[in-house]
Amino acid sequence: MKIAVNTRLLLRDRLDGIGWFTFEVFKRIVAAHPEVEFHFIFDRPYSSEFIFGKNVKAHVIPPPARHPMLMKIWYDWSLPALLKRIKPDIFISPDAQISLTSSVKQLVVIHDINFEHFPQDIPKVYTDFLKKRSPRFAEKASRIATVSEFSKQDLIKTYQVDPDKIDVVYNGANTDYRTLSSEEKVLAKQEFAQGEDYFIFVGSIHPRKNLQRLIPAFLAYKKRTNSTVKLVLVGNIFWQDDQLKETMAEAIASGSILLKGRLGSRDLTRAIGGALASVYVSYFEGFGIPIVEAFYAGVPVITSNVTSMPEVAGDAALLVDPFSIDEISNALERIATDEALRKLLIERGNKRAEIFHWDKSAEAMWNCITKALQK
Repeated sequence: MKIAVNTRLLLRDRLDGIGWFTFEVFKRIVAAHPEVEFHFIFDRPYSSEFIFGKNVKAHVIPPPARHPMLMKIWYDWSLPALLKRIKPDIFISPDAQISLTSSVKQLVVIHDINFEHFPQDIPKVYTDFLKKRSPRFAEKASRIATVSEFSKQDLIKTYQVDPDKIDVVYNGANTDYRTLSSEEKVLAKQEFAQGEDYFIFVGSIHPRKNLQRLIPAFLAYKKRTNSTVKLVLVGNIFWQDDQLKETMAEAIASGSILLKGRLGSRDLTRAIGGALASVYVSYFEGFGIPIVEAFYAGVPVITSNVTSMPEVAGDAALLVDPFSIDEISNALERIATDEALRKLLIERGNKRAEIFHWDKSAEAMWNCITKALQK
């Protein structure tokens, strides 16, 4: 059997949510199925670390596809030509896009359709492209995987997809995340927060991550309590609107909010593990991997009470209205001052983490592939 996989988001030292899903899931699937011939398809030179076994053949086809026009060329011209030569039994695309011109059976992973609900959060050229083509991807695909029950129901309601066509494949988290020792936490505070206790946000600097409310909420908490606690922001700037640019400037000027950019896996493990709490108050997520990473790290979580986040967090996080600065600010104060609450959330998080593991994700994804092949 031949399986072709879109691996264009496997980028060395630049893996994001979809990239990590592709990496962790297909690393396991390739190892578990040596009888299958896998064809990994890249849009630029690739790192050998992404060739997970002798049963993987790599292909690079142009153009490097990041702009909508180039994406259309890649998926509808370059990719079909390659698939015609490979003749796979199925093509799997973890990044929510498939070819609209290929006759090969296709399985698409649609993590979320946030652009349908908050189109203003991304540049118009991307919104127009996704809103026009995504319903067609959902219709053409033989099968769809998505990462939460919330996203499944969103696809059913928004695109009228048959529920029986969609499988939920939860994300996992890197097992390197763990509870740090007291000494390690002291070192983490010294390295990442000038020796002070700190809250941490991990994610792209993007309007939907809601930093434009988290930052004022944190500053209000600081003003109200005279706390020395810091807020550490980890992640690259992805897209910014005017409000977020203004908020980020305020953050830099405050001195109590520290921007660390993107951290490597080792540093990120220590940064999360040393935090007083992880704060992830996005207003739209298909899953929210940082929630689970904090569970693995033994760190309390504050997250939003909307979209997929209550599904992922269960009873193991303090849930807030992401549109209420006051509610976010009060949650920060509760976590900072209530040690019993922190311990309770850590205990619940440890149990909740057992649900989310990349081994389970890979098994669920393989079951989805099997269903697609049988259609």
